[in-house]
Amino acid sequence: MSRGVRIRLMAFVVLSAIGITYITANYLGFIDKLTGNGLTVTATLPGSGGLFEGSEVTYRGVKIGKVTEMTPTTDGVKLKLAIEQDTKLPTDSVMYVHNLSAVGEQYLDFQPDDEDGPYAKDGTVFHGDDASLPVDEGDLLVDLSDFVDSVDKKSLRVVIDELGTMFGDTGRDLQTMLDSGSQFINEATEHSDETIALLKNGLTVLRTQQGQSENIRSFAHDLDTLTTALAQSDGDLRKVLVSTPGAARELQGLLEDLEPTLPVLFSDLVTVDQVVTANLDGLEQLLVTYPTLMAGGPTGSTRDGWGHINLQFDYSVPPCTDGYLPPSQWRSPYDLTDAPYFHAQCKSGPPYVMRGPKYVPARRGNASGPRVYSGVYDTRTGIVPGVRDDEGRQVAVHQPENMSVLGGDAWKWLLVGPVAR
Repeated sequence: MSRGVRIRLMAFVVLSAIGITYITANYLGFIDKLTGNGLTVTATLPGSGGLFEGSEVTYRGVKIGKVTEMTPTTDGVKLKLAIEQDTKLPTDSVMYVHNLSAVGEQYLDFQPDDEDGPYAKDGTVFHGDDASLPVDEGDLLVDLSDFVDSVDKKSLRVVIDELGTMFGDTGRDLQTMLDSGSQFINEATEHSDETIALLKNGLTVLRTQQGQSENIRSFAHDLDTLTTALAQSDGDLRKVLVSTPGAARELQGLLEDLEPTLPVLFSDLVTVDQVVTANLDGLEQLLVTYPTLMAGGPTGSTRDGWGHINLQFDYSVPPCTDGYLPPSQWRSPYDLTDAPYFHAQCKSGPPYVMRGPKYVPARRGNASGPRVYSGVYDTRTGIVPGVRDDEGRQVAVHQPENMSVLGGDAWKWLLVGPVAR
């Protein structure tokens, strides 16, 4: 070996020793102590949380130093931290012990609320609490074991089997769902303005739903009542559903058979309905008084077993002439030529022509014309409210008693009854 080679080898060994020494001293913090670079601060924790001497110290995830010394105390652990020079670490920072990976490698991270001062100096002390430490692995494993033991094995087996059944042979459908979800996200991204507007409108809808929460609860309660009633009537509903198709076919056949005449019937019923509506009050009075009138027939039966009703017209009122052409202007019945239309009507008041819409019972709240009937009579007393006769006596409708017990003499009650009352 030549002298030049030996010199180069010696220089390599010396430089390597110097580099290793420097790196070791820098790692251990000797360089910073000798040169006075960096900051030395103290942190207290109720436990180590897995930290060790040499663990990294970060500021919101960015490395700013390391743990140089750990000293146990009666309240926990006291840490001495070597912080890089010119690091602006707010003194109100909160400390957390985190893991670099699932297998450990804990580090101490500072997370201040803001970047404002005052900042840490040599000798600054940071205090941590139980919230600064991660969940202990032992406690985590114990809690996980308790959770697993609390799950019923048989039920879990059933759930797994059902999940297998649910996802069995659904690979293509799941792939389609995922692809559609990705496409939906891409479309939403391309139309971000519309998506934002949709989210805002959705928030309005949700707030409206929140404001209508009581109504929604009431609707849900009523719906539950309805579904419960339907469930209790399951047999009847099934019978209806079974019978409905046949009934529908019969109804369809009936409508098809009546197709030529049914529209004409409905058209005529419209006219009848209009007439009934225009005379509704009179129809109401007829329905109230007609049963009473007809009930008096059988009670006055004669010996032959038949009831006899005598309809007799009153000729004491002469015919109405006011509103008609005088006899001198009447056309001859043999005159068949066209003539102008004359609107004839009786213009005289009562007692002439007490019929027609003009004399129907007065409508409630709209009195017009003579009041014949003002309301449904009291079925217990027979009194018609608001109606009196010409002498001022209260009008009452009395149901006739059943006089069939009198046999052949029942007809006499037609004469004796009004006097007895």
